[in-house]
Amino acid sequence: MDAPALDLPFDAEAMLPGLRRWVECESPTFDAAAVNRMMAVAARDLALLGARVEIIPGRMGFGDCVRATFPHPRAHAPGILVMGHLDTVHPIGTLEPLPWRRDGNRLYGPGVYDMKGGNWIAVEAIRQLLRAGIATSRPVTVLLTSDEEVGSPSTRDLIEAEAARHAVVLVPEPARPDGGVVTGRYAIARFNLRTIGRPSHAGARLADGRSAIREMCRQVVAIEAMTSDAVTYSVGVIQGGQWVNCVATTCDAESLSMAKRQADLDAAVERMLSLRPTGDDVQLVVTRGVTRPVWEPDERVMALYGTARRIAQAIGFDITHQSSGGGSDGNFTGAMGVPTLDGLGVQGAGGHTLEEHLLIDSLVPRAKLIAGLLQLA
Repeated sequence: MDAPALDLPFDAEAMLPGLRRWVECESPTFDAAAVNRMMAVAARDLALLGARVEIIPGRMGFGDCVRATFPHPRAHAPGILVMGHLDTVHPIGTLEPLPWRRDGNRLYGPGVYDMKGGNWIAVEAIRQLLRAGIATSRPVTVLLTSDEEVGSPSTRDLIEAEAARHAVVLVPEPARPDGGVVTGRYAIARFNLRTIGRPSHAGARLADGRSAIREMCRQVVAIEAMTSDAVTYSVGVIQGGQWVNCVATTCDAESLSMAKRQADLDAAVERMLSLRPTGDDVQLVVTRGVTRPVWEPDERVMALYGTARRIAQAIGFDITHQSSGGGSDGNFTGAMGVPTLDGLGVQGAGGHTLEEHLLIDSLVPRAKLIAGLLQLA
């Protein structure tokens, strides 16, 4: 395989200081100011590589995005979009229980695996190509977004508009547990639920009240019991009540459903929207939130995977492919029909937990894989 990128001098130890800077800049989705600080760090790193960097203002209360375009002889030709998110699920202060820490081959920290590590090796791949004077096959744009962890409600239009101008999309989300890549993703829908009861004094007039919390608990049990082989239903957020001595008037929850087939998800949406309260003296309101469409691989996606597999084999390892649960912004670009390869990022485990870590020995081979794709895709 004619891919000089595979011989580039990647060094895992040399990658760590820059990655540490990114990981220690905490950036939870719902803290727009924190996300913007992270975007500023990334924007500077990309500008130092010679990219034309644009800050795209956030909306809907979310943080800004960064778009970085690299010079290329065919600058106006459809290019390669490297797409990732810099928001994380970890609130400010997570560095205390989950500090940047190295334990053998494991590197811990908030967002180190999902997905600052993957974004960083993509930047490192571009850096090494530029240093070596190796041309990419197409113009390269990096798009870093701010709200993927909540379904990309404010950035889907930006993602789709950017993808439409590109020939290929590469997504350095975490690799599969076996190191494989992602060639499709399941459909996901989110829902907001509110129960409304009747207030009363919980000490003096308990029987006069109708608890919104109690009604929501009944709904949660019923919703999660609907899970089948075709569709999953889960409730991940619940908030209700203000005073312990008051019967709660309202309770709010968020639910998520996932399906391998769009038809099954559509049926799940209808089922969720048709939920009713368990009694006449309480109310239930269900509204649909953001949805990620099913992304199913076509022959162009599989051809892109074939290129990636040949690159990996030339490096010295092999990669499987799979459709995956757990949405990403690759759902949008893949569903558009733009050839997309996801799961190109680091190996590790513990995403979204206080055990989140990447495997250090995955940094170099995964960076080489991305560099090879930038040269050959």
